[in-house]
Amino acid sequence: MRIRSSPRYPERLVAMLLVMLLATLMASGCSIQTIAVNQLGNALAREGEVFSSDDDPELVGDALPFSLKLIESLLAESPRHAPLLLAATRGFTQYSFAWVQQPASEIEASDPLAALSQRARAARLYLRARDYGLRGFEIAHPGFEPALRADTARAMRGLEKRDVPLLYWTAASWGLAIAVSKEQPEMIADLPLVEAMIDRALELDEGYGHGAIHGFLIAYEPNRAGGEGDPMERSRRHFDRAVELSQGKLASPLVTFAENVSVQTQNRAEFESLLQRALAIDLEAAPQSRLENRLAQRHAQWLLDHADDLFLGEPEGEAQ
Repeated sequence: MRIRSSPRYPERLVAMLLVMLLATLMASGCSIQTIAVNQLGNALAREGEVFSSDDDPELVGDALPFSLKLIESLLAESPRHAPLLLAATRGFTQYSFAWVQQPASEIEASDPLAALSQRARAARLYLRARDYGLRGFEIAHPGFEPALRADTARAMRGLEKRDVPLLYWTAASWGLAIAVSKEQPEMIADLPLVEAMIDRALELDEGYGHGAIHGFLIAYEPNRAGGEGDPMERSRRHFDRAVELSQGKLASPLVTFAENVSVQTQNRAEFESLLQRALAIDLEAAPQSRLENRLAQRHAQWLLDHADDLFLGEPEGEAQ
């Protein structure tokens, strides 16, 4: 998941909080408070791509819950604020993936009960993100969710390129919720909706987020039901395109392919080569993505350290 922001975020956040406090103290009626909330919401949503230039995952992980609750507080006052709904969809998805789901996978062998609890929490957070996304679509396209369930193809045809950010993050949160809730048939039944949404996002703007849609599909293709051709080759094509669109400056496509394809095909040589490439990426090559790369590199090192648990012997395979 992509974690982004401006390096001026903390100072602006303090300033925005002061604006909201001042507006509350001065308000003689709801109109002034509403204006203040909407202005603060606009500023917070513009910061949008939260914390990406930071290189300290622990610091950001501690700060994100406050930011998310602030967004929710503003949405309680201005429930149809479209930029804030996108910010909530994106933020809860990012937080759940990087600070809840991924750590759960890393402790599963040593503490399966704790991992199970964390995955359940991840599912709840992903569904919260999805619900904010669906609320955002209801504003832009009234009746969207019923239309999506009644005639998915027609609902997708009504979307445009401007819908891609919300489409991507809603599909990502929904798909990840399903991935950590495989024992729930009612969740799995929604998988065709996720496929339609992510495929439409790809069709409308494949370059969104420097290849983020392709990055999602790297992990998704091996599990797609009824796809054409070899699913591993489909993943590889998405991998190649994600690397191209990110100009090789992002570690996440390398780590995603290694974990989801190289392990499944038991190609240890490729696995190790990809993860070493991920670890070699210079954080300063893409300053706006320092945090994303730091998180991906941390997981890459964990995967390398646990390679013996992921591979049976030393299968043959050419390095990527």
